[in-house]
Amino acid sequence: MGSQSQPLHFVMIPLMCPGHIIPMIDMAKLLAQHHVIVTIVITPRNTVRFGAAINRAIESGLPIRLLQLRFPSAEAGLPEGCESVDELPSYNLNVNFMSATRMLQEPVEKFLGETSPAPSCILSDKHVFWTAKTAERFQIPWIIFDGMSCFTQLCTEMLSASKVHETVSESELFVVPGLPDRIEFTRAQLPGLFNPGSIPSSVNIIREQIRATEVGAYGVVINSFEELEKSYVDEYKKLRRDKVWCVGPLSLCNKDSLDKAQRGNSATNDQDRCLSWLDIQKPGSVIYACLGSLSSLSRGQLIELALGLEASGNPFVWAVRSRSKQEEIERWIVEDGYEERIRGRGLLIRGWAPQVLILSHFAIGGFLTHCGWNSTIEGICAGVPLITWPLFAEQFFNEKLVVQVAGTGVSVGSKIAVQLGEEEKAGVNVKRDDVKSAIKCIMSVEEEGENRRRNARELAEKAAKAVEDGGSSFLNMTLLVEDIMKQTNDQRLRS
Repeated sequence: MGSQSQPLHFVMIPLMCPGHIIPMIDMAKLLAQHHVIVTIVITPRNTVRFGAAINRAIESGLPIRLLQLRFPSAEAGLPEGCESVDELPSYNLNVNFMSATRMLQEPVEKFLGETSPAPSCILSDKHVFWTAKTAERFQIPWIIFDGMSCFTQLCTEMLSASKVHETVSESELFVVPGLPDRIEFTRAQLPGLFNPGSIPSSVNIIREQIRATEVGAYGVVINSFEELEKSYVDEYKKLRRDKVWCVGPLSLCNKDSLDKAQRGNSATNDQDRCLSWLDIQKPGSVIYACLGSLSSLSRGQLIELALGLEASGNPFVWAVRSRSKQEEIERWIVEDGYEERIRGRGLLIRGWAPQVLILSHFAIGGFLTHCGWNSTIEGICAGVPLITWPLFAEQFFNEKLVVQVAGTGVSVGSKIAVQLGEEEKAGVNVKRDDVKSAIKCIMSVEEEGENRRRNARELAEKAAKAVEDGGSSFLNMTLLVEDIMKQTNDQRLRS
């Protein structure tokens, strides 16, 4: 029995991007709370950006380690110091970024061969697909950490198998076959995986490699909870030989205000100003608007958002963030007198916003979101209805889950997925009146609005229970650890 006393050691390898790193850090904390040694592979600049949250966890006594590796930016043709997807000056450099990520394989394997205790498994982002070969080389399980819901996974699988989207025009609605609910999309709303002509061939090749590799994973860890999408969890498990562990919402591992504030980048100086402003607002009266760290809407589209928020008549907090249009929108804000006009009723945050902290504030009554999965599930945890404005990737899938399945959201009316780097060509997809109408709808005191708020509150309660001792996600985390323990012991007996 002596071999069983050796602790498990999970090596976690995220894609270097805030939306992928942050939930991985949360996952590391939860694994460590289950007495698993965790090593997080990270780069120097990302250590600076996200180190506060990790260091607090380490200082609390959790067995978390950092493997800091130099990111080969220059060797891959990237600007020196560019170590994260959200820092890329151009979408066209995504292929270079993936090349740099692949160069981490050699130093990671050197570490795996030398570290003690020996690694029990690799838990990696599916985009870091070379880790499949590494896990095979070290004869340990390779588990995918997937930042999407089971609903999205199932939509993806059903579309890939049926190819129903290939039989319709771009704007024609079609039903995704094989789902528990009747779910409709147009082809224009689908991720680039299903619209290969809309993205560069070099990116398509990488996506095909990821898709081909992930099929061979030992299992999948999902940042969701069974009570949110039970029928979709059950169906997805059938496709993955039951090796699916829903362990979320991961953001709920951050219990106190400092953990919530430090989750992600260090917050800007606007944080205290924002929270003080929220403190004097009426409960449930404020709209929080944030369209994610990767969004780069056109100048015209950002202006329509701004004017829609203003026209709604509701108090609001807007996290003004645009990868490529920040200077342009800031110039418009000054020239138009926008910030002066909304003073007292609206608040602008520049840079990184402590989203979990803001969403948990009593004053927030609605969340206008791009439907990235992290933001979606953070909104669900906060118990606030969502105004959905999907932009790209799987975000239209997330919108359907929120609006149609969960009944906690209202669509702003976005009709097309805009590929990263193509935002300027897309122009204005959503008008100010669309924004105003969606806000009015979400804040309505009529029966439909009250039902959405009740659904949101009930779902938040279920999310909180899921991660507590005895909850579904807590149990799934325990089952994951037990599964890898069995695999580790079986491997020791064989060797």
